[in-house]
Amino acid sequence: MRVLILGGDGYLGWPTAMHMTAKGHEVAVVDNYLRRRLSREEDAETLLETPNLHERTRLWNRKSGHSIGVFIGDLTCWDFAAEVFQKFIPKVIIHYAEQPSAPYSMLRRRAATLTLQNNLLTTANVIFAVREFAPDAHIIKLGTMGEYGTPEIDIEEGWIDIEHKGKRGRFLYPRQAGSLYHTTKIMNTDLLWFYVRMWNLRVTDLMQGPVYGMTTSETGTDEKLFPFVNYDEIFGTVLNRFLVQAVAGYPLTVYGKGGQTRGYLNIKDTMQCVRLSLENPPQKGELRIYNQFVELFSVNELAEKVQRVGNQLGLKVQIRPVENPRKEAEEHYYNPIHQGLLELGLQPHYLTDEVLVEMLETVGRFKANIQEHKIIRKVRWD
Repeated sequence: MRVLILGGDGYLGWPTAMHMTAKGHEVAVVDNYLRRRLSREEDAETLLETPNLHERTRLWNRKSGHSIGVFIGDLTCWDFAAEVFQKFIPKVIIHYAEQPSAPYSMLRRRAATLTLQNNLLTTANVIFAVREFAPDAHIIKLGTMGEYGTPEIDIEEGWIDIEHKGKRGRFLYPRQAGSLYHTTKIMNTDLLWFYVRMWNLRVTDLMQGPVYGMTTSETGTDEKLFPFVNYDEIFGTVLNRFLVQAVAGYPLTVYGKGGQTRGYLNIKDTMQCVRLSLENPPQKGELRIYNQFVELFSVNELAEKVQRVGNQLGLKVQIRPVENPRKEAEEHYYNPIHQGLLELGLQPHYLTDEVLVEMLETVGRFKANIQEHKIIRKVRWD
């Protein structure tokens, strides 16, 4: 299929591009380097220096023989979005092109405004471009489990059946975001659901938990092909941060009581989930939703795992609870359903000791690049 990956320079976008070409698809990527620019502005550059998209695609071509088309530009600009969709008429659009950080969205007014404008206008332009240039295309949008919040009832897979005053109906599961970033993700789900109903779009929304890891089947050990690895409090995911902190000898920073529980997955499983969604498209006029994660962990459980395995490697890992800068429940009920992707054939990679050893050793190769002042940035929700 012709697969257009929006946000193809990102932590998930770039590995997805390699994975899809390795599976035989014709791929083009779109990016405006927003993640790189914001990381530079906030003094939060990644663990590894990452080649630009043109160089990355050349490196991948030399390694694999597969080519990836590159479009550099801003999808919030309609003229650019229209140009991309006319030059590369996609069968599938994989939409990662959003400002991806909850802490960044809460940093200051300018960051909040950027998050709103980028995330909402990009999604709107994608919808309009599909309508005009690729009406039969399948949009796969990366949502987030953070849209649901932490309700006191089980989290269904996207939809909930409700009986009220003798009547029954099926509705999107109630959302209650914990950050402005997550709020924009809810808004984009609503935008897509509206145009699914109005224009018979074909959409899959993947409610993904936090991702960890640096390597995939395509990267191997070639650091030039690795995705971004942020370890700062603004852009880094929690387990990736803990791994870098452990290697640096910096105490693992657990927010508050540490009982915050989420569903996690290896970056290799993100590749699987997106591919399975591509291979099993919804019908026109259908919004299909999957809860995309493999295992549930509290922050305390993650910290204790990293400490135990790190100490076995001689790292002398310490854990240091800190005041929670976020407004969130630190102890809560959490039972999300996640059957859809397993039924499609997902073969999970679990967070075993062996996986932790491999990741710690990989981070250890780049210990000299770690700058401790980047780790804690004290971004407060209030």
